[in-house]
Amino acid sequence: MARGLRGTGLAGGGLASIAPQLRNARLEVFPASGVEDAVAEWVPLDVTVTVTASPAKGLDATLGLTERLAGRGYRVVPHISARLVADGAHLADIVARLTACGVDDPAGDADPPAGEFDSALSLLERLAEIGNPFARTGITGYPESHPRIEDDITIQAMWDKRRHASYIVSNLCFDPVTLRRWILRIRARGVTLPLYAGLAGPVERARLLRMAAKAGAAESARFLAGHTEWFLRMGTPGGYNPDKLLSRMAATFSSPASAVEGLHLFTFNQVQQTEQWRQALLARLGG
Repeated sequence: MARGLRGTGLAGGGLASIAPQLRNARLEVFPASGVEDAVAEWVPLDVTVTVTASPAKGLDATLGLTERLAGRGYRVVPHISARLVADGAHLADIVARLTACGVDDPAGDADPPAGEFDSALSLLERLAEIGNPFARTGITGYPESHPRIEDDITIQAMWDKRRHASYIVSNLCFDPVTLRRWILRIRARGVTLPLYAGLAGPVERARLLRMAAKAGAAESARFLAGHTEWFLRMGTPGGYNPDKLLSRMAATFSSPASAVEGLHLFTFNQVQQTEQWRQALLARLGG
C-alpha cells in the first residue's frame, strides 16, 4: 500500500476497489467563458467531457461548446434537456449538429417542458421514431428528491425509459445513505442500466457561488433549493472534497450488483482542480 494513504482515511482495500470507476470518470462542465481552454489544458483526450444545458443560455450554448470540444478530439456528451427542445424541427436540427461533429451519446433529464416534449420519455420516443440516430443515450436519475418531480415518478420514469436508454447518470448527492438506498431501490425495481454515479469534484465555495450566479438567477435558486445542506458544508475551510463520500460508497460502487460503470464528476467549471484531484487519487490508489 502506498505510504501516502496512511493517515488520510483512505487506507485499506475498500477505496482501491473503485479505481476502475475513477479511471472511467466523466467531467461535467457548463458553457461559460474560459471553460473550453481549461478543458484543453487539463483534461486528457481519453476522458469524456459532458456539457450541461442552461435554461438561462439555451441549448445553442451547449451545442456550440460540444462542437468545439469535439473538434479538439474529445468524446463529448451534451445534456439535451427535454424542456429546452421546442418541437420536432428543433430536435432534427440538434440531431444534425451533433451527428455532424461525431457526437453519438447525448444525455437528458425529466424536467417539465417548455415546448412540444412533455418529458424525457417523449423525446426518447421521438428519437426512436427517426431511427435512433445516436449509438448511446443517457438519462438522469435522482437519488435525492427532484425539485419539481415526486420521487416515485422519477423511479417510474427510469423504468419507462429503460428500453430507450443505454445508461443512467445520477444527480448530485452528498449523503452516502441516501445514495446507497437509491441504488438498491432502482436495482430492486428491475432497472439494470449501467450507472454513472454523480459526485461533485473538489469545489471552492466562492468559485461555486460565482459560477451559479453566471448561470442565471432562476437556475441558481433551483440549485440552492435542492442542495442547502451542501452549501452549509461549503462554508468550512477549503470547501468541499469528495474523498470521504467516495470512501463510504466504495463497497457499493464496486459491487457488481450496483452496476456502477463510472463516476460523473460535476466540476462547476473548476476543471483543473477536479482533474488534478482525480489523477492524484488514482496515483495514491496505485491506479
